[in-house]
Amino acid sequence: MEKVIIVGSGCAGLTAAIYAARANLSPLVLEGSHPGGQLATTTLVENFPGFPEGIDGPQLVMNMHMQAERFGARFSYSEVTDFEPKDDHLRLLIDDEWKETRSVIIASGASARWLSLENEEKLIGHGLTSCATCDGAFYRNVPVCVVGGGDSAAEEALFLTRFASKVYLIHRRDKLRASKIMADRVLACESIEPIWNTVLTQYIPDEKGEMNAVKLRDVNTHEERLLPVACVFVAIGHDPNTKAFHGKLETDPDGYLIRKHLAESKHPGVFIAGDVADRVYKQAITAAGSGCAAAIEAEKYLSGFPHSVD
Repeated sequence: MEKVIIVGSGCAGLTAAIYAARANLSPLVLEGSHPGGQLATTTLVENFPGFPEGIDGPQLVMNMHMQAERFGARFSYSEVTDFEPKDDHLRLLIDDEWKETRSVIIASGASARWLSLENEEKLIGHGLTSCATCDGAFYRNVPVCVVGGGDSAAEEALFLTRFASKVYLIHRRDKLRASKIMADRVLACESIEPIWNTVLTQYIPDEKGEMNAVKLRDVNTHEERLLPVACVFVAIGHDPNTKAFHGKLETDPDGYLIRKHLAESKHPGVFIAGDVADRVYKQAITAAGSGCAAAIEAEKYLSGFPHSVD
């Protein structure tokens, strides 16, 4: 019987691992197929406190990993494919083997939706991103584009006007799906140029592998053209990584796990941290904070079991 299993190894999961390990809980961290989460694909993080010159995303992840390991956290490149909540313990199907635990911290994150175009994975962090708050400041006084038409795309476009010389908003329809107040703000902003009825069909990098331009196609006329941009911000939504917990834990209509209070779910022993429940901020520092909360709540929960905390 494990004391605590942590599902996910991004900022939330690794922070939870640090706190749980320091509490002598010997947590088992399931890193999954994408260790480090979205942070592992970020080339430079400038908004994480304590690093005045910034730090590479993979390095930040590695630092947190080593810190958790130093205190006794254990790591496995395993994935959870099923989950069974019991009265006094939980069961997780991990790589086709059931494992029992007193508690679980779900920090499996959310995956940004991409356009599934050629060279997409290679360009992430090199002029292709899904987070304006994270990366917008790197693109000062250059043209950029945002793909999408909802509130997220509108917010990203408005935020980017603080830095970019021009923000193109590419949307496949002839009007935004965003709320009226957000749409009105976008349309009133001189720095934003909507490109209607258009889809992005190709990324065009320069000789160094950095974004240089995109190819666009009008969905009505099928006419194609090139648009020079230094960065593409894809804002077509995220999918929470909650497949293993569907039907077992409470989620909202989009699949995000619902917290009852702070990091607690409605089921005893199940705690939630990071982007798997965060529809709003999706920042490394907020994920880390929620990972801390989840570990502290898990420790409190485990103290109710005789001899559960050595």
